Amino acid sequence: MEKHGKSSLAALALGAIGVVYGDIGTSPLYAFQQVFVSAQVPVTTENILGVLSLFFWTLTIIVSIKYVALIMRADNLGEGGLMSLLALASQSVKSKPRAHAVLLVAGVFGVALFFGDGVITPAISVLSAVEGLEIVTPAAKPYVLPISLAVLTLLFVFQRRGTADIGKLFGPIMVVWFFAIAYFGFMEIVKNPSVIAAVSPIHAVRFAIDNYGLAFVTLGAVFLCVTGAEALYADMGHFGKRPIQLAWFWLVMPALMLNYFGQGALVLADPKKAENPFFLMMPDWALLPMVALATVATVIASQALISGAFSATKQTIQLGYLPRMRILHTSIKESGQIYLPAVNWALYVGVILAVATFGSSSALAAAYGISVSLVMVITTVMTYFVIRHRWHYPLWLCLLATSGFFVVDVGFFISNSLKIMQGGWFPIALALGLFTLLATWKEGRRLLKEALRSSSMELESFLDSVFTHPPVRVEGTAVFLTAESGMVPNAFLHNLKHNKVLHKQNLFVTVRNHEVPWIDREVRLEVKDLGHDCWKVVINFGFMDFPDVPEAMEMVKDQVGLAMDPMTTSYFLSRDIVVPTVGGGMSGWREKLFAQMHLNASSAADFLRLPNNSVVELGSKIEI
Repeated sequence: MEKHGKSSLAALALGAIGVVYGDIGTSPLYAFQQVFVSAQVPVTTENILGVLSLFFWTLTIIVSIKYVALIMRADNLGEGGLMSLLALASQSVKSKPRAHAVLLVAGVFGVALFFGDGVITPAISVLSAVEGLEIVTPAAKPYVLPISLAVLTLLFVFQRRGTADIGKLFGPIMVVWFFAIAYFGFMEIVKNPSVIAAVSPIHAVRFAIDNYGLAFVTLGAVFLCVTGAEALYADMGHFGKRPIQLAWFWLVMPALMLNYFGQGALVLADPKKAENPFFLMMPDWALLPMVALATVATVIASQALISGAFSATKQTIQLGYLPRMRILHTSIKESGQIYLPAVNWALYVGVILAVATFGSSSALAAAYGISVSLVMVITTVMTYFVIRHRWHYPLWLCLLATSGFFVVDVGFFISNSLKIMQGGWFPIALALGLFTLLATWKEGRRLLKEALRSSSMELESFLDSVFTHPPVRVEGTAVFLTAESGMVPNAFLHNLKHNKVLHKQNLFVTVRNHEVPWIDREVRLEVKDLGHDCWKVVINFGFMDFPDVPEAMEMVKDQVGLAMDPMTTSYFLSRDIVVPTVGGGMSGWREKLFAQMHLNASSAADFLRLPNNSVVELGSKIEI
């Protein structure tokens, strides 16, 4: 049960507004417009009321009911997000190998889709905001693309500095944004209050019946109003359920609906303004300030997504689907403030490519939505397995709770799939490429472990043979890192072979990652005494933990009385070089890809936070 004081709850809700709701909060810039521009819905009173009704009920069903009422209950020790849900669902069906395998594939593909969406979101958000300059003066049109590219470039350049300081402004700025869009929407509703009737689902049903084929195509544009909804679940661990829920119901949803209905009222009064109703509803005095505020809001939305991509990458590495990467901490106080250079610049290249390829928010809208809608389908499926096999609810109740959402999600996905040739191929191609990398790394790691296991010796029996005629022992402590607990590390063999000495104390350490977010300090270490001042140690980390081996090793003193003196402790690692072989476990090109990924992985010493002046790496070649 979450407990927050009043001030703490308000502060967390304010933080959630700045981080969680940036993406969905800036969707009014383009979502309503795309219904009439991309989907080419005729501008009539009945159609406008029908579309507004679709917007209202889409936000209600997908965000308020599906995410807030159902999926946010499926937390993994307080953490949310696709990786947390994947870990939860896969644990729930471990006794069912086929379902377990299918869920893993679906979940990993969902993660790949998330990164594909991470390329589109900054591009369409910033472009749609800067395009407001065209309303100020048509002469600004040639400068929209260069300004957008400049804003995006600065956004990615400044990632290295982190958001510890300016992040405090995100919440207040987004609060100003939501109040502003609510105010201008409300002013239009006052002029034409008949749009309020669209709250009734009758208008959505009538629109669907009267325009069956067109209504189905329209769903792809309507879906744009909920892109970013998955952030409610993904950021649950940072803010908690209660602050996110309060922010949604008390500010974000009312502001969004007032603005959408205000845009509808504006277009009802003047159908020509359907080309860009968001900025055309602004009075002259507010136009330039709103363009500036929209640009800042979209930068904040993009910043939140990029930060989310860093966290998701770290979790994916911990769960074994990506090679180690260099992780930098941008804040002394906040452990979650991290920066991954490789991910940052890969996203930057993708975003710039998207902007240069599509050139406008309208063109990008055709590419947007398909990956998010498929992620929502995958999320619903995994939620079913959690409530059925982990919570053990009756089958009829599980089907009742998820089948309706599944039908809605599939409907949106099929509608978005109609846009594949117009640009939807872009995020799908990105996702397929990334999925290939994730799957290849996971399978390659399995093959590498099998190869190491087949050529390794059992540790305890090997030590017995070594101490029959023990080598010279020297002062100090040696920590041998090994992927397979209980097996002889290659680094240990090479040290005996070349140096012909044995340290006074020897620890054989295996780092084990688990499908849970956090591992309590009490169960962090598992230690077994092997005799002769040798110990086997297993260090357990969750996928949200930061693996710090020296810090974990300090607990050895409490368990076995061995003091780890940093000045006399050496860390020995095996630097394996993967050699692809013909007729191996994967096709030739995938083995070569894995070997290259393995070669380019960041140093295990850096990833595990080992002191640089105490690390010894010994290389060996492994055939897979």
